[in-house]
Amino acid sequence: MTTKSRLLIIVTFMLLALTTATIINISLNFREYSINSAVEKSQMAANIVKDGLTAHMVNGMMDKRQYFLDKIATSNNIKSLWIARGENVISQYGEGLHSETIRDALDAQVLKTGESIQKITENTKDTTLRVTIPYKASTPADNTNCISCHNVNRGDTLGIISMEFDISDMRSSGMMTILKILGINLLFIIVVLLLINYYVTPYMNLFSNLQNGIKKAYSGDFTHEFISKVGGDAKNVVEQMNSLFRKMQETFGDIKYNLATFIPQGAALSNDPLHEAKTIISELSDIYKFKKTIELDGSKDEVYTRIIDILKLKYHVGHFAFYEVNNVTAERKLIYTTEEEENICFEKTNKNALECRAHRTNSVTISTEFPNLCQSCISLDIDYVCIPFNINHDVSLVVSMTSDNRDEVALMKKNIPSIRHYLEAAKPVIESQILMEKLRDTSLRDGMTGLYNRRFLEEVIDKIMSHANRHKESYAVLMLDVDFFKMVNDTYGHDTGDKVIVALSKVIKNSIREADLAIRYGGEEFLILLSNATDDGIMKVATKIHSAFGALSFDVGSSESLKKTLSIGIAKFPTDGDTIWKCIKYADTALYEAKNTGRNKIVEFKPEMFQGEDF
Repeated sequence: MTTKSRLLIIVTFMLLALTTATIINISLNFREYSINSAVEKSQMAANIVKDGLTAHMVNGMMDKRQYFLDKIATSNNIKSLWIARGENVISQYGEGLHSETIRDALDAQVLKTGESIQKITENTKDTTLRVTIPYKASTPADNTNCISCHNVNRGDTLGIISMEFDISDMRSSGMMTILKILGINLLFIIVVLLLINYYVTPYMNLFSNLQNGIKKAYSGDFTHEFISKVGGDAKNVVEQMNSLFRKMQETFGDIKYNLATFIPQGAALSNDPLHEAKTIISELSDIYKFKKTIELDGSKDEVYTRIIDILKLKYHVGHFAFYEVNNVTAERKLIYTTEEEENICFEKTNKNALECRAHRTNSVTISTEFPNLCQSCISLDIDYVCIPFNINHDVSLVVSMTSDNRDEVALMKKNIPSIRHYLEAAKPVIESQILMEKLRDTSLRDGMTGLYNRRFLEEVIDKIMSHANRHKESYAVLMLDVDFFKMVNDTYGHDTGDKVIVALSKVIKNSIREADLAIRYGGEEFLILLSNATDDGIMKVATKIHSAFGALSFDVGSSESLKKTLSIGIAKFPTDGDTIWKCIKYADTALYEAKNTGRNKIVEFKPEMFQGEDF
């Protein structure tokens, strides 16, 4: 229903209510007026009857009284008129005429109480007013004394006069009057409604036009042209609205598409482009602050921590795991998990990331889409949303969010595009950090052997010391040197010398654990740090390297082969020295002792070997 229709209906109801109240009021007043007029008429007729009967009595004409009463009734349009004597008059003068008797209870009540009574009787055909008036003994002003003729006291009821009046014509007149009033009011209502419709319609059309324009604006369409036939202030409003919409069209007309270029598809799904723009701008602002923050982070791990914080604090993900995948080796490393158990997938997935459906297909995997969708998931009692994200040719990320609540899963699905926006923002920073790590790793590794170099040792030695002191760990320092290496270069050339160095590095790599550290200390010298090794273990490693290298044979051309030997010096932290730097010096001292005592041997440091000052 339109606003104009509602307004017309409301006005109509109000006018009809006013008309009804007016008619009811007039009807009640008219009825009261008609009854009062009939009662006054009955009083006049009663007085005439009273005076006439008194005159008949004084003049001795009481036997003629019926004729008089009939005339009175005829001349005053009285439907019927009769009188009845009271008990005192009956006892003095007898019953009177046959018609002069009490006809009903109304007559008896008035004779008893001496009070007038009016009664209205209505039916579908006519309306009758019955009035019964007492005739009391008194001494009138014309000196006619009732007491002189009747044995009664002053004020006693001598009889009653009863009359019936037909007031149907009054009811008919009242109905006609009411109909006229109703007709006039209905005509007034019609005129008022026509006037309202005439004057209000332009405003209603303007209002409807405004509604249509605003409705279009909610959909991002500000091209609506407001029109109105109303002048004055309404015309000014229309012109201002048109001017405002033209400016909004210029400003916001293409905002959805312009903003969408900054964020991948799915930033904010809404039928309201302004709300959508607000959501996108807010998202852009958050992502911009996130990106500016991680650009100043010092490592890839710090960036990963930021992403983890976003998942926790912004998206309130309660259970998730964050993985880094080596695309070259297909190994997957767990960066962070909220669970007590380290993995929500089978262990084989970490060794071969292609077991992960999300990583293998490079598409978001949502468990609610199909039963047991990813068969690498350990638990079938939880739902999961796994988001893969490729950083570059070497590295990918996987975010695995889990929950046993379908509502939470639905929220995770809703947040997938936004989470990917953060990963997109982090991608160039992570790529840069990976490149920096490669460059840094290259600068800290020996190009020929792939082992760490002395610079690396200088950077990490303090951290190793701090960790060892904090956790009460021990280290064995092995200093290795190829015997008579200069002769190899001088005799067979540097190519052969390089082969010897590379072969020794391979022997070292194959002889130590992942927790141990091997460093090309310089030239033909190598340094090994063995973590938490026993004395037997230290000697076994040294012997293994010594024997394996001594067994190698190097082809130097002309059917000749070359074999080389090693000298190894050993010092132990904290047994021999309270710092690793001291132990490195002591291991070098032991190596010097090995060379001075014949080479091709393993020598453990003894305090008496060191001749220099302590440091």
